[in-house]
Amino acid sequence: MPEYLIYFNQQWVGDHTEEWFRGRGPLASAVVDEIKAAGAYVYAGGLEEEDGPVFSADATSGAVIFTDGPYVETKEFLGGLTIVDVPDEETARMWAGKIAEACGWPQEVRRFKPRRGSL
Repeated sequence: MPEYLIYFNQQWVGDHTEEWFRGRGPLASAVVDEIKAAGAYVYAGGLEEEDGPVFSADATSGAVIFTDGPYVETKEFLGGLTIVDVPDEETARMWAGKIAEACGWPQEVRRFKPRRGSL
């Protein structure tokens, strides 16, 4: 079955109170539990916004160069993701919609390229 990435940029979250976020956590967890129960779960998680390590690895010069981040000149960065293994795009859309409703912000969906030997 194809795998789909459902993700959001941190900037899509918007400004909300701590109480608002606490109310969303159980809703998002319930959707992840539903994905697991349906047998479509591969992975889900949010990224650390400020406390985690951020660095890049670039080998385009012929040697690997590591640079501490943030390193890109952009205002958007990945905030979290879910990977589902589902039979079709319609099912991926359904899960993305449920996640968007639970979280309260938009989600984007991309299909992974098929793995070699699993066409």
